[in-house]
Amino acid sequence: MLLFAGLGNPGAKYANNRHNVGFMAADAIARRHSFSPWSKKFQAEIAEGRIGDDKVLLIKPQTFMNLSGQSVGEALRFYKLEPSAVTVFYDEIELPAGKVRVKIGGGSAGHNGIRSLDQHIGKDFRRVRIGVGHPGVKEMVHGHVLGDFAKSDREWLDVLLDSIADNAGLIAKGDENGFMNKITLAQREKLQPTGEEDRPPPKQPKAQSHIRQARPQQSSVKVPETGPMAAMLKKLFGKG
Repeated sequence: MLLFAGLGNPGAKYANNRHNVGFMAADAIARRHSFSPWSKKFQAEIAEGRIGDDKVLLIKPQTFMNLSGQSVGEALRFYKLEPSAVTVFYDEIELPAGKVRVKIGGGSAGHNGIRSLDQHIGKDFRRVRIGVGHPGVKEMVHGHVLGDFAKSDREWLDVLLDSIADNAGLIAKGDENGFMNKITLAQREKLQPTGEEDRPPPKQPKAQSHIRQARPQQSSVKVPETGPMAAMLKKLFGKG
């Protein structure tokens, strides 16, 4: 049995926060693989299902982010699982928005949810870090992660969550590199280029043919040679 944990904060107030992208990943996996309805256990919302040949328990701790390890640790002990059976999906400000990196073990990098997990189950679990970007200065980090995704983020975010769900079987098999490669390919295929380097070159004006270039320019209006108009023009321009 495997345990997939998505981290976030409970309640509608936080539902669209960048800090809740782990919850969003867990929801996407549950939908894609037809997991059971969510129920409450282990101080969390849980759903059961299968991904390929593996039985998987999805868990969304409801303890608030800073105490995530209490919930995951309780589930781990109940099923007598090792930390290696745990995969955690969570936000990472040190990665550009939309990038995903996977590793086993390591530090918390200041993420309070991961720090709590390290304290309760040890560090030898798989970490799926989902980039939400950095605001640029340390003082803005708190507001950034607890801020909502913008409407303009939905295009890349929906593609990312879909590809995480589509390729969750690779994580279940322990194929971290395959998982990351599949996500990158999905993003390249489904997201339209937006950079200046991706714009097609401007069209050059069509060159005139040598025949057209050789033709003298002709007036579009024929000037009268006689009559009142001709006399006026001669007087105006001093001709005659």
